[in-house]
Amino acid sequence: MTAVSLGMPPVPPPPLAPRRASRQIMVGSVPVGGGAPVSVQSMTTTLTSDVNATLQQIAELTASGCQIVRVAVPSQDDVEALPAIARKSQIPVIADIHFQPKYVFAAIDAGCAAVRVNPGNIRQFDDKVAEIARAAGDAGVPIRIGVNAGSLDKRLLSKYGRATAEALVESALWECSLFEEHGFRDIKISVKHNDPVVMIRAYRQLAEQCDYPLHLGVTEAGPAFQGTIKSAVAFGALLAEGIGDTIRVSLSAPPVEEIKVGNQILESLGLRERGLEIVSCPSCGRAQVDVYKLAEEVTAGLEGLPVPLRVAVMGCVVNGPGEAREADLGVASGNGKGQIFVKGQVIKTVPEAQIVETLIEEALRLADEMGAELPDELRDLLPGATVTVH
Repeated sequence: MTAVSLGMPPVPPPPLAPRRASRQIMVGSVPVGGGAPVSVQSMTTTLTSDVNATLQQIAELTASGCQIVRVAVPSQDDVEALPAIARKSQIPVIADIHFQPKYVFAAIDAGCAAVRVNPGNIRQFDDKVAEIARAAGDAGVPIRIGVNAGSLDKRLLSKYGRATAEALVESALWECSLFEEHGFRDIKISVKHNDPVVMIRAYRQLAEQCDYPLHLGVTEAGPAFQGTIKSAVAFGALLAEGIGDTIRVSLSAPPVEEIKVGNQILESLGLRERGLEIVSCPSCGRAQVDVYKLAEEVTAGLEGLPVPLRVAVMGCVVNGPGEAREADLGVASGNGKGQIFVKGQVIKTVPEAQIVETLIEEALRLADEMGAELPDELRDLLPGATVTVH
C-alpha cells in the first residue's frame, strides 16, 4: 500500500473559476480588471473638507491594506480640499460626486485618480457627458458608473416597479452608452443593492452584457456582523464565478473594519495570499481544554504577524491531530497537555498552561526563518531575544 503524506499540501488550491475577461483601467497606480488582482477599497467617514482628519483616516486605511479610497464631495469646501488630499494620500483617491457636474471637473483638476457618478442622481449630468468625457479622457481619469438601488432613476422605477436587477443593469448600461457615444470607455461599473440575492443577479447579468471591470458592493449592508455576512455571501458567490475586479465592503462600522473583512474574503477564496489564519475548532463535549480562550490568546499574541501562516488550535483527539498536521503550526490538546506540530511533525508535548506561549514562540521562529520584518513588540518575544526598551 502506498503511504499517504499527511503534511502540508505542496501548493495552494487553484481558483474556483477563471476570472471573467474584462478591459483594464488604471485607478492611479492600481490596475482594475484585465486579470489584475482583485483590489480592496473603502470610503472615508470624515468631512472631506477637514484635510488633516481625512488624511489621518486614509493613512489608517492604507496601513490596514486598503488599496483605493473614496471621499465624499457634497460641497464646495470639500472640492477645495481635494488637491491636498489627492497629493498627500499614499493610495489613489476617488471623488464621490452627486448632483453637481461642476465638481467632476474640479476633481479631475485636483488630481483625483477617478470619479464616481451615480446615474440616478445626475439627470442634469446627461447634458454634460461630452464635456466630462473629454476632460476625463484628456487627464486619463476613469469614471465609475455607480448605480444604487436607493437612488435609482425615477424613470426606471416607474418602468420596473422597484429596484430589480434588470433596472440596475439598464441604468448602468444606459449611462455607459452616453459616454461611449463620445468615445470614452475608461469606465468601471457597480450595481449595488442591499439584498445580496438581487445584487448577485444584477452583477451576473452585467457580466454577460459588457466587458467593463466591475466594482462589487452590497450597499447599506448594515452593522458589522450583519454586513459582514451579507457581503461575504454576495462577494463569495460572484468571485467564485470569476466575477468582480474590485470590492468595497459597506459596514456601519469604522472603515478599517471594512478593509479587514474585504481582505479576509479574498484570502478565503484564494484570491490573495493568506496572512495569519487561525484554524480553531468550535468546541464540543469532546473538548478537554478551553478552545475559545486558547484561540483568542493565540490570535491576540500574533496580531501584526507579517507572514502567511496557518495556525491550528484544536481541542480534542478526533480532528485535532489531522488539522494540526495540515497547518504550518498547530496544537492538538487533551488530558491537560498539548502536542505541538510544526509543518506536519510533532516537535514537543507541553502542559496546557504552556500551549499559548509555545505556539507564539514557534510562530515567531517560523516568521523569523522566513525573513519577516517583525515589529519590535513581536521580535522581543522570540526565544533568546534581547528585550527592546521603548
